[in-house]
Amino acid sequence: MSRKIVFIFVSVLLCLYSKAQNPDSLELESVKAPKKYIIGGIRIEGAENSDKNVIRLLSKLDQGDPITIPSDKITDAIKTLWKQYLFESIEIYKEKVIGNDVFLVIKVVERPRLSKFAFRGDVKKSDADDIRGKIRLLKEKVITDYMIGTIKNTVHDFYLEKGFYFNKVDIIMEKDITAKTPHVILTIKVDKGSKVRIKEVNIIGNTILTDAQLRRKLKETKPKRWWNPFNSGKYLQENLENDLPAIGEKYSSKGYRDARVVKDTVYFVEPNKVNIDITVEEGDKYYFGKFKWYGNTKYRSTQLDTIVNIKPGEVYNQSKLEQKLFMNPNGFDISSLYMDDGYLFFNLTPQESNVHNDTIDYDIIIYEGKQATINKVTVKGNDKTNDHVIYREIRTRPGQLFRRSDIMRTQRELSQLTFFNPEKMNVVPTPNPADGTVDIEYTVEEKPSDQIELSGGYGGSALNSTSGLGTTTGAVGIIGTLGLKFNNFSMKNILKKESWRPLPSGDGQQLSIRGQTNGKAYQSYNFSFTEPWLGGKKPNSLTFSAFHTLFSNGVPEYLNRAEKVLNPANSNMSIWGGSFHFGRRLKWPDNYFSMFNSINYNHYNLHNYSSFIFTNGNANDINTNITIQRNSVDQPIYPKTGSNFTLLGQFTPPYSLFNHKNYADLTVNQRFQFIEYQKYKITAEWFTQLTNKKAAEGKEARNLVLRTKIGYGFLGYYNKNVGYSPFERFYVGGSGLSGFQNFVAREIIGLRGYPDNSLSASTGDPIVSRYTMELRYPITLNPQATIFVLGFAEAGNAYADFKTFNPFQVKRSAGIGLRVFLPMFGLLGIDYGWGFDNINQAGAGNGKGQFHFTIGGQLGEL
Repeated sequence: MSRKIVFIFVSVLLCLYSKAQNPDSLELESVKAPKKYIIGGIRIEGAENSDKNVIRLLSKLDQGDPITIPSDKITDAIKTLWKQYLFESIEIYKEKVIGNDVFLVIKVVERPRLSKFAFRGDVKKSDADDIRGKIRLLKEKVITDYMIGTIKNTVHDFYLEKGFYFNKVDIIMEKDITAKTPHVILTIKVDKGSKVRIKEVNIIGNTILTDAQLRRKLKETKPKRWWNPFNSGKYLQENLENDLPAIGEKYSSKGYRDARVVKDTVYFVEPNKVNIDITVEEGDKYYFGKFKWYGNTKYRSTQLDTIVNIKPGEVYNQSKLEQKLFMNPNGFDISSLYMDDGYLFFNLTPQESNVHNDTIDYDIIIYEGKQATINKVTVKGNDKTNDHVIYREIRTRPGQLFRRSDIMRTQRELSQLTFFNPEKMNVVPTPNPADGTVDIEYTVEEKPSDQIELSGGYGGSALNSTSGLGTTTGAVGIIGTLGLKFNNFSMKNILKKESWRPLPSGDGQQLSIRGQTNGKAYQSYNFSFTEPWLGGKKPNSLTFSAFHTLFSNGVPEYLNRAEKVLNPANSNMSIWGGSFHFGRRLKWPDNYFSMFNSINYNHYNLHNYSSFIFTNGNANDINTNITIQRNSVDQPIYPKTGSNFTLLGQFTPPYSLFNHKNYADLTVNQRFQFIEYQKYKITAEWFTQLTNKKAAEGKEARNLVLRTKIGYGFLGYYNKNVGYSPFERFYVGGSGLSGFQNFVAREIIGLRGYPDNSLSASTGDPIVSRYTMELRYPITLNPQATIFVLGFAEAGNAYADFKTFNPFQVKRSAGIGLRVFLPMFGLLGIDYGWGFDNINQAGAGNGKGQFHFTIGGQLGEL
């Protein structure tokens, strides 16, 4: 009975199965004997959005080809089409057979395509923009399960990195009923939840180092504290894993080589807050023993011992040893010694040879190899700057011995050009051990370097006028400025029509045109051109500049212009001038030194202008300027390391010593018809990187930088009967920006926290001192918009003569500020400073604050 039931059940199943099959399906052919055909044609069915010819091509089934049915060709065609992730189902079947020709149908059901997508939930606009950039969804993109999973994981990880540990992401797909073909609308639903923050980090098992010392080594894993706005306190497992090795490194620097983190435990103490317990095992303290050198033939072991400078008995410090052997940021090391002498193939291996009690002896095994010669030097990435502008700055030349210091110096020189993004510069040396040569490739990324200034400002009080109507003060008022500065100009291509894109560029020359005016009261026009490599063979620069400035009270200059009848109510100062500057790089004392010489002429014409010792007449200033500078700053926009020392001397001919005039009998106008003076300025500036964070790939390394600067300025005379020149004096206080500047008639030295020109006499002073300290931190180092914040403390003062000069009798201030560098506008800044000392001006000093706006990186040259 049971056998009959089984037989009937199997028979029914076989009948149902046979009815369900397409009678022409190639799957049915698999149970039949193989038969050979010629493909008579292929028809594509169901492909509304996909290219039918592409489907035929991918299937590798062509009309006229022989085919055996069944065969692997059909299976391979289906597999190939599946790999395209375009279809939900694929079927290949026999449509008809005519003689020996078989006609096939490739039937597909297409996956839906993306119509549009949107976010739902607590998603900020900035977050949505960032997520769009990561998931890169485009209209008409085919929707696959893999793509949906990728979107969910990407969005989840995005919020996880922001500290939203329990965020949930759902993808909702809705059919787009407005589309003729299968399309869907995706909704990315996000529930961020609350951020998980760190409440406490507990260190367990430490006796040598304090909890605070070890917590400071955890750069990204810190408890949330209200007084620290820069620390969010968010918990990320990845940050903790990256921070833990720093604890072992800290112990190692103190001699505890075997110290390690035994375990770390993370547990919730509140719904959205965790504690982290870090258990350490300190081990014993170790000391350095003896060093033995093997394989060194170029340098004696005693020379290498001197460079390493680690004595037996000194506390063990793994980090110090590695710096002395491989890369010492603050001095010399063994690797630099060899690499700077051509030993590119040099290799060094330190080995612990003996550990006895608490002392470790080292064997240092050196493979010197052959000295490498530079074969080829190439540059890529410069799509605007001409090759010769870059190659003339490169210190690595074909045929020279390889030197690592030359590569580092080249990177610094290319950065100083300001044409390239310093954060994206790279150098790739490719050694060729077979012939002892090396190819060097420099990679640069162009950035905008030209600047345009289009602005308005308030000029305040411009001048004092003296006339028959008495003494009055004129206001310049609203000033309009238009300035153009091209830092990578090409004069030789100025007549070539094809080079105007929009301007001829690429030769590294500088062209600057600037105008300021408010109509009648103030006008200023400047022009300058610089050729940085005069002649093209040596780095000798030549600059020509010319200017015209006019200050007036706005009253017409003439009562009758045709008859040249002057208006007694008019007050003005007109200045014309020009200069030639010649600069050259020096090789002694080292190749960071430069010398600049200039010849300058300024002509002053005063009419009822009382801001100087005399109010009417002409004055001529013919002077020469000599500047010696040592500049090792790594980059101009946000310097991190290096220094800048400048010694300047500016001299006019000592007319009073050879013109045999009795200056005691001369009027003020006659005394200063030809101005004579001697002027000296000394400045010293240092940049020190206080932190050494390394950037992940594609990210910026943001490090704290300390800038310190000291400067003095002295204006002297040749003849006491002539006295101090009324021009070229120092005006101290404020930001150095007041809407207009006459940098020829006076020198303005900023001192934040006090009003403009409030720390010097109304006619200026001949001596000045200034001290500055700034702590800087970058918000972004993107070359399109470099932004950093700063805190400053500075002091300075102006002095009437050498008798009253006291470099420690200064006015002090402190404050905070922001700097923004935009390629088209240059460096812009805003500061708020508090002046601590009393001055003779109401509402200033004594702890009162001042806002200051700055253009450019310097507040005066000091």
